[in-house]
Amino acid sequence: SCQSGVTQWIAACSGLLQTTVVQGQCRRMLYGIFQRHKTVRFQLPNACSGLTQAHGATAQKNRSFYNTNKHLTAKDSLQPTEEKVGAFTRIIEAMGFTGPLKYSRWKIKVAALRMYTCCVEKTDYEEFFNRCHMPDTLNSWFLVAQLHVWMCLVRMKQEGRAGKYMCRYIVHCMWEDVEQRGKLMGITSAALKEDLRSMVENFYAALFGYDEGILSDDHVLAAALWRNLFNRNCEDPRHLELLVEYVRKQVQHLDALSGEELLLTGEVSWRPLVESDARSLLKPLSPVYNDEGL
Repeated sequence: SCQSGVTQWIAACSGLLQTTVVQGQCRRMLYGIFQRHKTVRFQLPNACSGLTQAHGATAQKNRSFYNTNKHLTAKDSLQPTEEKVGAFTRIIEAMGFTGPLKYSRWKIKVAALRMYTCCVEKTDYEEFFNRCHMPDTLNSWFLVAQLHVWMCLVRMKQEGRAGKYMCRYIVHCMWEDVEQRGKLMGITSAALKEDLRSMVENFYAALFGYDEGILSDDHVLAAALWRNLFNRNCEDPRHLELLVEYVRKQVQHLDALSGEELLLTGEVSWRPLVESDARSLLKPLSPVYNDEGL
């Protein structure tokens, strides 16, 4: 049955072995396979899960391929599909421009500014400094602010191209605010420029560390917080435990918010650093209406 120059597809165990055999090699190959697996009850029709293609043979239909009952985990869960864009949009975005978005760019910029304002004004920095024993400096303020900005970036990146455009403007608003605060504190231009350069490097390094931590277990997230938020200076593990719990519950809280409303309003709220009622983490409170529907 073997002919010269005929491509044979032989499935062995978990994959397909492609080889071009000449006359007389097919029998020797099968004999070698039987010798290697002579201790196993090897039946060719049952063990092979692929197709055997030979010259003059008809391919069988409805062949069952390799199947597994692997359960999906959190890391293997189905990701949201990317927003479909046209060829023209891909070309102009490759050139550095922004294509047409779902909402007006002006509305998205206003929402981004409001979201960054929520990161700054709705966060109790004094409580962070007291409970985590952090010095009350501009750098400590920036480390806490960038943690909340990162959580907003994680949430908005789930909203497609409009969310990614909003992320860029949130970061732009953050650097504008840091520069203005530095000038108000009386920092010289040369020192402020050097501090901004160091902050930019630390910011993007922190993004990679936090992203790895949120996708991994609490040990990796605690290590990222220890490196970036505490500047490798945290002797009390209870502080790290408090911040790990804070980040987890904030990300869960932001995921429950509507993406449409975030793109249009940018209004976010933050849970307290220390929860007075632990049961409130299980389910967000539903609004209560009166008889008039208000």
